[in-house]
Amino acid sequence: MTIPLPDTVEIAPPERGPAWLLRFGHWVHGRVQEGLQTASFIGEVLLATLRLLRGKSGMRAIDLWRQVDQTGPMSLAIVCLTSFLVGLMLAYMGGSQLGRMGAQTYIADVVTVGMVRELAGLMTGMILAGRVGASYAAQIATMKAGEEIDALRVLGVNIIDHLVIPRLLALVIVAPLILAYAATVGVLAGLIPAALVYGATPLEYLIRCVDALTWDHLWIGVFKGTLYCALLSLAGCREGLHAGRNAQAVGEAATAGVVKGLVWIIMAATGTTIVLQSLGF
Repeated sequence: MTIPLPDTVEIAPPERGPAWLLRFGHWVHGRVQEGLQTASFIGEVLLATLRLLRGKSGMRAIDLWRQVDQTGPMSLAIVCLTSFLVGLMLAYMGGSQLGRMGAQTYIADVVTVGMVRELAGLMTGMILAGRVGASYAAQIATMKAGEEIDALRVLGVNIIDHLVIPRLLALVIVAPLILAYAATVGVLAGLIPAALVYGATPLEYLIRCVDALTWDHLWIGVFKGTLYCALLSLAGCREGLHAGRNAQAVGEAATAGVVKGLVWIIMAATGTTIVLQSLGF
């Protein structure tokens, strides 16, 4: 006896939304996951910092001073060139605008306050984001691709203490020195157009620079520059630790470290300026 087979039942595919809506949903999901990873990473760094303050960190002093050597002296040349050009440009632009009001004697004030308070830290952070932030991301991503990080975890080594904290502390330590150097070069660069184009004497320019410099400008500039350096260090280490395990992922991590570091620096610059101006500083 032949049993008749039922007709094939066609199952309708589930209804899908518009393609743009799906892409937007995937983008939002990716950003949320990335934000959670970043928050988790920053939390681990804070815990590692507390362990360091209590003397229970696994960080080695030799790792810290190696990073200080690589991030400090080796960055002075490019920071010097950038600060010199920025100070030169600021003096030319400031003198041009002040000349319309007959206030060219205030060129020194504009250059000094601009370099010490804002531009020295901002430009230094941007330069180090490309040089140091990318290096941090590429180094750690290469270690991850070569399974060195997995081996360290198997040995019981805390990755944050061993890889992130030395790099973070190195930039925080050298930041005030690099900022002082960058600000000095930028202010002295403004002397060239002030003397050759706008008729100010070198002595007059330097005296007005000293008069314009206050403790508020100094600590704000150091605070902002140190914050920028800390952020770019975190961005580079974060991207390196969350990179893939192939050669292409190393390049992507280096690029993402630079981009994320620059975005964080600009956001911090905007936020700190608004807050400090609101508080009257």
